[in-house]
Amino acid sequence: MNKQRIVFKYIIYDMVASIIVWVLFMYFRKFVNDAQLLFNTQIFIPNYNFYTSLFIFPFACLLVHYLSGFYIQPLKQSSVITFLTTIMASAIISITIFFVLLIDDVVVSYQYYYYSLAVLFILLFSVTFAFRKWIRSQVKYKFRTGKWTINTIVIGTGKSAQKIGDEIDKNVDQNTLIGYVSADNKNGGVTPLLGNLSLIEYIIEKNKIEEAIIALDDASEKELFSIINQLYKFNIEIQFIPRLYEILTGSARIKHLQMSPLVSVTAPSMPDWQLSVKRLSDIVLSMIALILLSPAFLYFSIKIKKDSKGPVFYHQERIGRYGKSFNILKFRTMYVNSESGIPRLSSADDERITPVGRILRKYRIDELPQFWNILVGDMSLVGPRPERRFYINQIVQEAPYYCMLYKIRPGLTSWGPIRIGYSDSIEKMIERLNYDIIYIDNMSLLTDLKILIFTIEIIFKGKGV
Repeated sequence: MNKQRIVFKYIIYDMVASIIVWVLFMYFRKFVNDAQLLFNTQIFIPNYNFYTSLFIFPFACLLVHYLSGFYIQPLKQSSVITFLTTIMASAIISITIFFVLLIDDVVVSYQYYYYSLAVLFILLFSVTFAFRKWIRSQVKYKFRTGKWTINTIVIGTGKSAQKIGDEIDKNVDQNTLIGYVSADNKNGGVTPLLGNLSLIEYIIEKNKIEEAIIALDDASEKELFSIINQLYKFNIEIQFIPRLYEILTGSARIKHLQMSPLVSVTAPSMPDWQLSVKRLSDIVLSMIALILLSPAFLYFSIKIKKDSKGPVFYHQERIGRYGKSFNILKFRTMYVNSESGIPRLSSADDERITPVGRILRKYRIDELPQFWNILVGDMSLVGPRPERRFYINQIVQEAPYYCMLYKIRPGLTSWGPIRIGYSDSIEKMIERLNYDIIYIDNMSLLTDLKILIFTIEIIFKGKGV
């Protein structure tokens, strides 16, 4: 099963639906509005810009559908959620078009505009939902007949693992249990046993695994998060059996009524529509920032070049979403070869920092080139600061839950850096990590806005270090 192809199919059919709707709506306007104009006033018939609107309307519809969050995980949305998402998006599009027409049209009567709004809304909702319902029925049929499936493994060989495996086999149509993976090199009597955790990469790639459920009997926190750390880099859905803490805090979710509740490690806490708005905001704001700040980029590039020998920009490998590495971009604030191959944390009085570099760090100017990382999707405006693998390996010894940061894009700023500032020790990194974990559990657009406001205040007060 190719999830990207299914999303692309929804996008294509949403576009086709919008074209059909707009053609029908333009015919409605021509035969209702124009006829009334001709009959009542004997004036010329308006010449509507049909082809321009036929091009703009579908893309406007796709934008609203995207912002509704529908394209993030359409396979996991129930019929009710699909219905509600479609009706809300159709209402927003129809009302927007209604006001555009109200301003630009020749007035027949206000009653006509209400008819127009109702006709556009009914057409848009009916055609769009019909296509989506058809695609959904196709998807459900392919899952039911076994043509499509979500290949799943259960990590564990004890009673909990056997229970989850039996529930998948008996009650879940979409998932196929490929087998079990031993976490302690014990068999436990489960079949088929695919191997142990040392073979996890081979098992996932060979069997095209899309979902892993960790079902260990009495697992310690360190053992649980050690396994999660190994799984994150494969970009698969990760779930585990809840302990008392997850049950009491409401983290456990019922995915299927016939299955035990599970805790999803990879599902974001932000609603889908907010995730879509967040990403679009990242793209738009980073583009604007790169354009508006280009004179400042040129100015600081000259200052850095005059201040010390070396390149203007500094590339450094960091670990981001799904545990994947990327190159973060910064203005160079240290002398060349300051680390000599051995990572060292920086502090406010670090002798490796150049004179211009101290100013750049104080006002966080050295971070501005990361708007490029945001634009290309490596980072977000708000999210946990990405770290180097060298320090992550040390952090997980004390805080094995660091892997929880991998579920979202790292950010230019977050609550952790605001509270802690530059982290010049592993202890501060762990303290910052705890704030970032709290941020992830409480993600929202409003929270992001508050963090951005606090960050701007820090920049203007020069509290960067």
